[in-house]
Amino acid sequence: MKKSDRQRRETGQLPLAFQHAAARGRDDLRVSDPLSAAVSIIDEWPRWPSPVVILAGPEGAGKSHLAAIWRERSGAVPITADTFAKASELAAEGPVVFEDADRAGFDDDMLFHVINSVRENGTSLLMTSRLWPMSWPVTLPDLVSRLKAATVVEIGEPDEELLSQVIVKLFADRQLLIEDRLVLYIVNRMERSMRAAQKIVESLDHLALARGTRITRALAGEVIDEMSGGQGVE
Repeated sequence: MKKSDRQRRETGQLPLAFQHAAARGRDDLRVSDPLSAAVSIIDEWPRWPSPVVILAGPEGAGKSHLAAIWRERSGAVPITADTFAKASELAAEGPVVFEDADRAGFDDDMLFHVINSVRENGTSLLMTSRLWPMSWPVTLPDLVSRLKAATVVEIGEPDEELLSQVIVKLFADRQLLIEDRLVLYIVNRMERSMRAAQKIVESLDHLALARGTRITRALAGEVIDEMSGGQGVE
């Protein structure tokens, strides 16, 4: 028989790393200024200004969430290292999505043919990247030209409002509710990134469960200080 949460807390046993399903639908997306342009372009599909759209922004800015929404809406097939060889064929059959394009190690010729296939067959290609396409290590002149014709939408660094909403959502995904003033305390001390928000929520959940305590300001301060090497903002 599995131990209950209460039993685990009483013994101080560390909880198992259960996977908490993050809500990735359109209604779960928190929209603020840094995301507004990217959300608009996703919502506008298939009435895009060009068949190729590139979402560029820092790690944890929401690119994967938007790509997941678009995949569900469009039925897009992902292009991965395993499907590079048939990527042009996939692009001819319907919408395709290529995440982390700046780090996926694509071949210039492959991506050039994928974009051509999209243009010739009237389909769509969504790419995500940390870097703007002009910073990609592209040497094929024809591909450079194709990328210049793409619609590039920048996702800015998350602001306080967006981080607050994301933290509330991440706790809600774990069936946890915390006070607004605690959310504000966390946001004012944390690194301004979605990745940091995810790590803080996960660490707080596990630590509170292991110690058998509520998620408090003191606990949040401990987690943030540990993440920042003791350099948390007072």
